[in-house]
Amino acid sequence: MQAIRFNKVCFSYETEKPDAADAPFAENSSIEEGFALREVDFSVGEGEFVAVLGHNGSGKSTLARLIDGLLTPTGGEITVLGLDASEPKNLFEIRRQVGIVFQNPDNQTVASIVEDDVAFGPENIGVDREEIGDRITFALNAVGMSAYRHSTPTRLSGGQKQRIAIAGALALKPKILILDESTAMLDPLGRKEVMDVVLRLNKEEKMTVLLITHFPEEAMLADRAIVMHAGEIVLQGEPKAVLSDEARLREYSLALPHAYQLCRALSAGGLTVEDCMDEEALADEIVRKLSASSGAQLEIPAMEKPLIPAKDGGQAVIAENVSHVYNPKSPFETYALNGATLTVDSGAFFGIIGYTGSGKSTFVQHLNALLKLPTAEKHYRPKRKKGEEVPVRLTVAGYDLTDKKTDFRSLRKNVGMVFQYPEYQLFAETVFDDVAFGLRNFSEHSLSREETEQAVREALEMVGLQYTAVKDRSPFELSGGQKRRVAIAGVLVSRPQILVLDEPAAGLDPQGKAEIMQLLHKVHSEWCKTVIVVSHDMDEISEHCTEAAAFGGGRVLAQGTPQEVFSSMEQVREMGLDTPFTAKLTFALRRRGLEIASDLTRADLVKAILLYAKKNGAGIGCNGGGIHG
Repeated sequence: MQAIRFNKVCFSYETEKPDAADAPFAENSSIEEGFALREVDFSVGEGEFVAVLGHNGSGKSTLARLIDGLLTPTGGEITVLGLDASEPKNLFEIRRQVGIVFQNPDNQTVASIVEDDVAFGPENIGVDREEIGDRITFALNAVGMSAYRHSTPTRLSGGQKQRIAIAGALALKPKILILDESTAMLDPLGRKEVMDVVLRLNKEEKMTVLLITHFPEEAMLADRAIVMHAGEIVLQGEPKAVLSDEARLREYSLALPHAYQLCRALSAGGLTVEDCMDEEALADEIVRKLSASSGAQLEIPAMEKPLIPAKDGGQAVIAENVSHVYNPKSPFETYALNGATLTVDSGAFFGIIGYTGSGKSTFVQHLNALLKLPTAEKHYRPKRKKGEEVPVRLTVAGYDLTDKKTDFRSLRKNVGMVFQYPEYQLFAETVFDDVAFGLRNFSEHSLSREETEQAVREALEMVGLQYTAVKDRSPFELSGGQKRRVAIAGVLVSRPQILVLDEPAAGLDPQGKAEIMQLLHKVHSEWCKTVIVVSHDMDEISEHCTEAAAFGGGRVLAQGTPQEVFSSMEQVREMGLDTPFTAKLTFALRRRGLEIASDLTRADLVKAILLYAKKNGAGIGCNGGGIHG
């Protein structure tokens, strides 16, 4: 039986405004053209696991909302578990059997206590009270949030909120589970834990799963993959076949899995290897090919790295023993930071990583005093205590953030902050006024119209927007990608020395992520001396950052170059983190006797492997896992 069937389904937002999450970032959004879906035909069998990919604005989220009856099709027919989704009388039963988790957990949090939030769905469909308790326990265990059962959702981190949202859907024990980019805000191990639960429910309990994702590695776990573009299904089939078509994926603003990208780069250099998703399989393939390769035939690629400004010898951030307690002296008291210590060199492109709830966002909010140390608060009075207190130091861009006499207004001009989903920071009637707000707010003297126009023009052009084309438009009428750029321009306009970004690429499709990172490197080389990026994407950190720090339990557990931070796979996993694919492959090769040194960027690792092959030539043999030249 078909769990879901679409027959020539169309949907238009001409009479309804789309949710911001539905098409948040695409420049080529089909919604702007009138139709989010165009005569879509597809079906999902009972117990099938289907992954849906596509650029932002391709229609993926619209598809999900139509299945659950949150939207009504403009044309065509939708059947869910044999029920006509266009019939209002069927909606309760459909929603009882379909669990959906959205990308932004704040959009679906309804209760003030975690267990009440998870229980909300089962209570609404009439589940017995005793069974509700069992379902809460099952769901929270499944997402690793049992310890937060009696916590308040609003006091949790973004990733923790997302886990609670997923638990709320699991507690329904639906026949169909729809995950709409619901792992986007989770750390790598958190994503794996959720996907393990989803796979188990799919295989053991025959739950139908529709996974909307930008992670090709997640899509590879499905039975079938579908690619959407401009409201239409343009590719579908077995995931390995769909996700190996590089030309078609690039055409639709998608990208190969990280492992496939590395395989193709090696093959382009003359060491032809088969596509492998697993680092162990790829390591075996490399060893096998090395034994037969001719070094003379290999072409060593030139390194393609962004220009990183030289360090000036100074330090942009000095933090020693920084702590922060949320809701002190209350039942909800939580130590988000507990003695965090690190330094950021001036001129660095610095990455901050850590599992969900490790203290990353709390720390960066201290950097421009959105959160202040107790000694910097106006009401602070030194306390006399026996014994020595632990010295606390926080200096950012030369400002002492432990001193309440510090000029915090001047600090914020020099330390720009871009939050998760920066487009939510927009508020003014026009793009010009939105970008100019920060400039006017931080200016020490009254600016002329000409000075303001010049500064706003330069900021908008820096983020890749044409000044005359957008300055008079409402920021809320722009595409999602344009909104994100306007929000960043509003921070850049004051020319900060340090730019801090909390998950700047969250929710973006692969092309959007690449564009944002290119933009940040341009900003780094031309405008902001130091850039600090918080990210859950380990590959993003290894590819783009000169230095990194790993947070855990409110402390800094490791700091150094990405190569140094990811040098021990066991240690990184003990931190609750994962390693980039390049590090996994390096370790796998090492276990086979091959020592390949690289900075863990894909380009450098490919170059190192090819140089090794060129030096050793053909005749390398593998015997019992060892390499013999």
